[in-house]
Amino acid sequence: MDKPAVELNAVQAYGEQKLAELKRMRLLATLLLAFVAGLFIVASVLVGRWPWLAYLRAFAEAAMVGACADWFAVVALFRRPFGLPIPHTGIIPRNRDRVGVALGRFISSNFLTPAVLAKRLGKVNLAHWIASWLTSENNARRVAERVVRLLPHILQLLPRERLADWLSEIARRGVDSIPASPVASKVLSFVWAQGETQPLITQAIEMAEHSLMDHKEFIRQQVAQNSSRFMPRWIDSMLSERITNGLQRALQEMRDPDHPWRIAFALALDGLIFDLANDPALQERGERIKAGLLDSPAFRSQIDGLCRQIANELDATLAAKDDAIIAVLELGLQGLGNHLKENGSAQALLNRWIRRGLLRSLAPRRADIGAYISNVVAQWSSESLAQRLELQIGADLQYIRINGTVIGGLVGLVLFVVSKWLVAV
Repeated sequence: MDKPAVELNAVQAYGEQKLAELKRMRLLATLLLAFVAGLFIVASVLVGRWPWLAYLRAFAEAAMVGACADWFAVVALFRRPFGLPIPHTGIIPRNRDRVGVALGRFISSNFLTPAVLAKRLGKVNLAHWIASWLTSENNARRVAERVVRLLPHILQLLPRERLADWLSEIARRGVDSIPASPVASKVLSFVWAQGETQPLITQAIEMAEHSLMDHKEFIRQQVAQNSSRFMPRWIDSMLSERITNGLQRALQEMRDPDHPWRIAFALALDGLIFDLANDPALQERGERIKAGLLDSPAFRSQIDGLCRQIANELDATLAAKDDAIIAVLELGLQGLGNHLKENGSAQALLNRWIRRGLLRSLAPRRADIGAYISNVVAQWSSESLAQRLELQIGADLQYIRINGTVIGGLVGLVLFVVSKWLVAV
């Protein structure tokens, strides 16, 4: 069952619960009225035999009066008693528009003012609630699934050409905003610190050695072409062989990480890393190179083509990677929830953002919210308004009938005793 159906069932169950409570309280108040009416009849019949029953009859008589009066008052709020056109009955249905306006004004004036909102929101730790919600059960996964389901619909609303232009512009601005030399320094420093450069250097030396052996004949020909024409060919061959062997021995020696040339290269690279991060002249040169790259038609064409390809293949990529995207989003949301749980300063910062956003969104529009509530109430029929309100407060109003029965009976009994005392005096 999907979530809207579950929410609808929950609303219906709540309505049925309120209706059952209302019926129960109505029945209780009516049974109390029937009880005091029966008590009055019994006391009236037997008062001649037991004179003390006059006190009980006085109590029951006044209780019936109180119960009937309060029944009339409660019913008159929502409808005409017995359908009779009695003045000032059916108050809520007859004043539907006034009720809507008053309700909207009451909420906007008492709940949505900046002072009230700031005070109430200041007591609510919304960030902690968000963190707890994201880290409990499968809430993060449900959010991720909902986002992934919405992405194709959002992308369909975006023109592909404009999306490609937007991605291309973001890419160019991103490259333009990054300082070239410091970033290059950090990248080189990271790669060098990870130790990945040494195996790459060794591999490059091995490739150079293999290339040297594969091109021995080419080297011999170059030596022969550039030597004197009076030089015998066997001397050219000997020279080229010695050059090749010398280079090969040098490359073999450079495989050793402690070779002086490799140490010199490491020192030069360390110096370059430092200069890229600290030398203003080198940084300015890096910015000029970056600016020239960004202005290059070939580079811009490559960026535009790549972004168009991404935009055109986005739907298929998302459809094929749904599970992977959901997993990444779920992991990110859970990480966010855990971070908020463990970091009080992050909670405080997020709470400030939320409160500021709510204050800026709700407080200036409290009149519109009040008008919206008034319009919603105005769209209800008078009977519907009466039914909705009675369903919410009708059960509590039945206590008025119960209290009226008891209090009325006690007042009647007191008056009867006082009247007896006055007669005796």
